[in-house]
Amino acid sequence: MSKKNIMQLDFSKLGNGLLPAIIQDADTNVVLMLGFMNEEAFEKTQQEKRVTFYSRTKQRLWTKGEESGNFLEVETIIPDCDNDTILIKAHPVGPVCHTGNDTCFAETNKGNIDFLVSLQDLIDHRLQTMPEGSYTTSLFKKGINKIAQKVGEEAVETVIEAKDQNDDLFLNESADLIYHLLVLLTAKGFRIEDVVKVLQGRHK
Repeated sequence: MSKKNIMQLDFSKLGNGLLPAIIQDADTNVVLMLGFMNEEAFEKTQQEKRVTFYSRTKQRLWTKGEESGNFLEVETIIPDCDNDTILIKAHPVGPVCHTGNDTCFAETNKGNIDFLVSLQDLIDHRLQTMPEGSYTTSLFKKGINKIAQKVGEEAVETVIEAKDQNDDLFLNESADLIYHLLVLLTAKGFRIEDVVKVLQGRHK
């Protein structure tokens, strides 16, 4: 969002110093929730890259996820044509609604492909905590070279199964390959979303 657009936002327009902020999933475009921001909440959201609202019930700034850890990580901020409504595209960390639903409108925000993102979130958590007895932990302890070697082995096994007629084995080897690739991406500091962006850039 440009500085010009920031300055155009009219927080006095509705008479209470608040503007509605629509939160949309940056990947799926599903509307996650609606909240309200005053100037201070808006500035905090910009600075910290996490959505902060002004809570009308608590009468204070409220960062979404401050208690649950289910933050909304900001990607883009867009004002509407009248400069009195804010659209924020964000990446949710966990369920958005306090009820445990994906959205505050009881909609599902996870398809089968989105599971890969959740799986890498779990893999990343394993890297941060390194719990004993975890296979993923054992991979990280072996280092990049061994993880990369494992990806190569799974790729070969997937190719071998592709030549046979057992679909179940082929799909299981494919799953093993994708899992170990996610571990390698995590170890290298990348996300599956980074790979998706490369693919999107090629799709012209």
